[in-house]
Amino acid sequence: MSTFAAVVLFLGVVAYAVLGGADYGAGFWDLTAGGARRGREPRHLIDETLAPVWEANHVWLIFCLVMLWTGFPEAFAAITTTLYVPLGLAALGIVVRGSGFAFRKVVVRTDQQRVTGAAFATSSVITPFFLGTVAGGIASGRVPTGGSGDPVTSWVNPTSLLGGVLAVGVCAFVAAVFLTAEAWRRPVPAAELERRKIADLGRWFRRRAQLSALVTGAIALAGIAILRADSPRLFDGLVSRGLPFVLVSEVCGLAALILLGRAAPRVLQGLAVTAAGTVVVGWGVAQYPYVLGTHLTIAEAAAPPPTLWALTIVAAVALAVVVPALGLLFSLQQRGQLESH
Repeated sequence: MSTFAAVVLFLGVVAYAVLGGADYGAGFWDLTAGGARRGREPRHLIDETLAPVWEANHVWLIFCLVMLWTGFPEAFAAITTTLYVPLGLAALGIVVRGSGFAFRKVVVRTDQQRVTGAAFATSSVITPFFLGTVAGGIASGRVPTGGSGDPVTSWVNPTSLLGGVLAVGVCAFVAAVFLTAEAWRRPVPAAELERRKIADLGRWFRRRAQLSALVTGAIALAGIAILRADSPRLFDGLVSRGLPFVLVSEVCGLAALILLGRAAPRVLQGLAVTAAGTVVVGWGVAQYPYVLGTHLTIAEAAAPPPTLWALTIVAAVALAVVVPALGLLFSLQQRGQLESH
């Protein structure tokens, strides 16, 4: 039961990393799109793509939190009493990001639009970075079983900083692939000028997908040495049990880059999702059977069996409601029936 609950929890982590990560990555490209005139078209596509779905993806974060504090209360207490600084900053980023995205659609003054837009875009980079440092602190064993670990070195360390930077890079890559696919998916207008705009927009995001893939890949290669020196057990797990997932991620990422602008949009999106998701799965496989570092196993951290049974039933009901609803939402969005106005 404890292993089953951990698998369900981790599936929620993967879903949030991929779907929420694509949303955060879109904010990264919003931040780097340039001035008001040069960045107008990319930002418009980002708004049109994110508006129907961006808030819905937070359901996976809520799911993970409930699963963690109910199914593995000892681990939850240890994480929140040690990594409260990056967790708090990530939570602040989520709130600021949502406020900025919502308000920039309704304010009319240019200076207010710039402020709210900057709040949305900046927090879209900050939030995944701090969530990545949390993952790095957990994976590197810097969260003690009893909690109340060092509030600084638990997340300001080589593995955590690598996790934060990689999280931002992967989010940027997935979002760029998604937005490239969205640009090419749009109906081709009759006007020649509009056709050129769509083609230019597709090329704009395609170049950024290629750049983000190269940069993230280079950081990941450099991170091999960092993990080997700073987190040897995690490194050993990644190059043994987790290696197949890492290889699948690399193949899918390369395939997405090669097929950008050529394959069907859904094929590109599927490749990007697989590339990002298998990286997270590889981390989970490398970490197994521990929840925290190498000192707290899944079985040791689990709640009593009656609690796990109740949690499993509730989680099954929740997933039965949420998954079809999100599937319908994404389907309507992909068909262009939820355009922002």
